[in-house]
Amino acid sequence: MSEVKAYGAKKESADLESMKIERRDFTKDDVEIDILYCGVCHSDIHQVQNDWGGSEYPVVPGHEIIGKVTAVGNNVSDFKEGDLVGVGCMVDSCQTCDSCKNDLEQFCENGATMTYNGEDKHLGGHTFGGYSEKVVVNKEFVLRVPKNIDTAAAAPLLCAGITTWSPLKTWGVKEGDKVGVIGLGGLGHMGVKFAHALKAETVMITTSESKTDDAKKLGADSVLISKDEDAMKEHKGTFDFLLNTIPVSHDVNPYLELLKVDATMVLVGAIEPLEDVHGGNLIRGRKRLAGSLIGGIKETQEMLDFCGENNVTCDIEMIDIQDINTAFERVKDSDVKYRFVIDMKSLKES
Repeated sequence: MSEVKAYGAKKESADLESMKIERRDFTKDDVEIDILYCGVCHSDIHQVQNDWGGSEYPVVPGHEIIGKVTAVGNNVSDFKEGDLVGVGCMVDSCQTCDSCKNDLEQFCENGATMTYNGEDKHLGGHTFGGYSEKVVVNKEFVLRVPKNIDTAAAAPLLCAGITTWSPLKTWGVKEGDKVGVIGLGGLGHMGVKFAHALKAETVMITTSESKTDDAKKLGADSVLISKDEDAMKEHKGTFDFLLNTIPVSHDVNPYLELLKVDATMVLVGAIEPLEDVHGGNLIRGRKRLAGSLIGGIKETQEMLDFCGENNVTCDIEMIDIQDINTAFERVKDSDVKYRFVIDMKSLKES
């Protein structure tokens, strides 16, 4: 084992602070990674604050990791020292259940090992994430990052990217489809970029008219203000697919009315109870309300490859690790366009 620098929270009400954590020695199936950049996800804040329950402390967040390989085990042939790689929300799974065999490790029937606050199968206790100098990961959960895209801006692809890519691909969004992306934030801005890159007619759906210019710069063909009742009526029954990134409980009924017959709205933001869903809005039109959780490793690699081919990355603001508590507050205030990324050099040199 080796001791490395990290930033984490020691208890539920605490700020993140400098600390030391232990990383295991790499085994024959492992890849050791020097972390260059780590994205800041709203899930990091939820885990630190124990908003979902079950957080174990200290919490060292971070599941949008970009780094360089420093060592590999004897059974590793796909990666070598110096390779640019990524690690997302998972670092292991059983790899034997039906979900894992179907490249859906996020739904592992025996429980995927999450990058932080998961059960550490090697050291015991719980896993620590990317707000740290290095990480050791099973080779099956390491991703190859295209060299032609902005390295730092690729970090949030490992969560925000795959969270929005997976439903677009799972529900078969294609050229010419009319796609609505609901909510313009860390997830929503990637949904717009991906839908545009897939050559769909991309509509940003937001409550805020002030976001119109930004949405169009990101690739939206038009903007629908959801508080405008006349505009909502005009678009009723016209969407092939809706990607709903709103992160809190809300009324989904007005959005369901926008769907065509047999069309789907997928939730990726609100991991909590919703307001009452009117059954009639589903029955009339045979519409579907579904959910999606990140994506499997194969699909995540396909997403990264697509980003390399189409030069798709996240819009980011770079920060030093010492500014992480301020960044958390700004994320909660929606004061970032559109993801923070930590330059981990600031940790190593501290």
